[in-house]
Amino acid sequence: MGDSLAQGFKNGGIYRTDLSFPSILNRAMSPDHQMELPSFSAQAGIPINMEVLIRGLEEELGDEITLYNSVQAGHHIYSTLKRIKSYWEGQMISLKNEDQRDPYHNQAVWGFSISDSWLLNEKFCREYIRNNKTQYSVFSVLPDQAMYTTARLVLNPTFGSQYENHSQVDNLNELSDDGGIENLIACIGHNNVVGAVTKLKIEFSEESDLNAPYNERNCTVFRPEHFEQELRTLYDKLSRMNIKRVFVPTIPYVTIPPAIRGVNNDFSTPRDGYFDYYARFWIWDDDFDPKKHPHLTRDDAIKLDEIVDQYNHIIKVVADEFGFIVVPVARYVQAAARRRHLPETISPFPKGFIKALKKNPKTSFMVNELGEPTISTDYLKINEETGKIEKGGIFSLDGLHPSTIGYGLIANIYKMSMEKHGVRFEHEIDWDFVIENETLITDPPKLLHNLRLLLRFLAVGRQEKLMMFGKGVLQEMVEIFSPGPKVEQ
Repeated sequence: MGDSLAQGFKNGGIYRTDLSFPSILNRAMSPDHQMELPSFSAQAGIPINMEVLIRGLEEELGDEITLYNSVQAGHHIYSTLKRIKSYWEGQMISLKNEDQRDPYHNQAVWGFSISDSWLLNEKFCREYIRNNKTQYSVFSVLPDQAMYTTARLVLNPTFGSQYENHSQVDNLNELSDDGGIENLIACIGHNNVVGAVTKLKIEFSEESDLNAPYNERNCTVFRPEHFEQELRTLYDKLSRMNIKRVFVPTIPYVTIPPAIRGVNNDFSTPRDGYFDYYARFWIWDDDFDPKKHPHLTRDDAIKLDEIVDQYNHIIKVVADEFGFIVVPVARYVQAAARRRHLPETISPFPKGFIKALKKNPKTSFMVNELGEPTISTDYLKINEETGKIEKGGIFSLDGLHPSTIGYGLIANIYKMSMEKHGVRFEHEIDWDFVIENETLITDPPKLLHNLRLLLRFLAVGRQEKLMMFGKGVLQEMVEIFSPGPKVEQ
């Protein structure tokens, strides 16, 4: 159960749930362990799959977008997004799954904070969607209320009355009553702080945010004391169920993922791991203007890291009280991070992973002469001359969630902790499977170098889009997609 990390969110949406880290773990268990998962593979996922979008552009237009095909590129993007939006808003077919009568074994929903695990149910989500009507316009190109739609399909896939009032916790209780749960992964808490990064502002929780559903909260960061209150509530609910082992992760620093880009005033590399500013990753150093672009400051980043440290201390103390097992995810993520200020003595890359990376002809170049993988937590970057990945590989194209390889590495961290506490695995992590399914590494799209600019267009608000269109659609599309000189209107 949990949030986007447990569900397998990447590249901007939930798509292949069979590539989530719980599913990768399940592959290492015996064939008798069947994990029932919701499917989001239709229309390449919800709310958007940036890899599929950019591959569709490449298939339609070739290896380069220029002045001559930029209008066609814009039409392709909008027609694709319109189709995705229509599908996930139920305009094309019914989304319900009549065949799934029992709760899924993976109850994770992206976007959920701790209290959402017992507050949000399918009926609540259905009524919220109904009361917040869909609006179609050139500025509304992604599915409305996508998190609530996802929650409905996970919590009550038949949309029937039996489970319409069931939350994640209720469904877990249902499964625990049906013979018990041997191992539960409760991967949640990241969204109690990650809003500071996605919104680039720190707004601390107030008493009114406690035990309040997602749509009624105004904060981006839960105060540690509020985090502890909600965590204790959840752990108490789980402790009352028939569960043999509960595994809970520590939370990685939200300043590590490349969703925010560090910039120094003098463009230098920071000596202590912190930059002067943190802005959107598609804003280049030369273009960044603190008076114009939303950002976090150096002090903000330090404060967020300190808060996460407090969260992790709380997780360890409370988990110990309830007899839950803490998985040191944060420590291994920090060990993989570049430009961090605290050295780590552990290796985040297991030998089996390095061996598989070196064995695969599509990825062997990512192991250097010392036998060390060059994969990193940087944003994914392609070498335009070789067509191979130059940087990154651990995080996906949204800059916040892991790649398939990243999820494989997380699965390995859990596996080590689970084995120490009596969980049996028949196999090692299937690294060949993990690497082969990381298509951004094995077969990177040639248009990947244009992605940051495409993201800028998709992410900016209505007013900035109006300014773009005021300049002229053709010119803006050329500026977005073409790496060459600007075109005069």
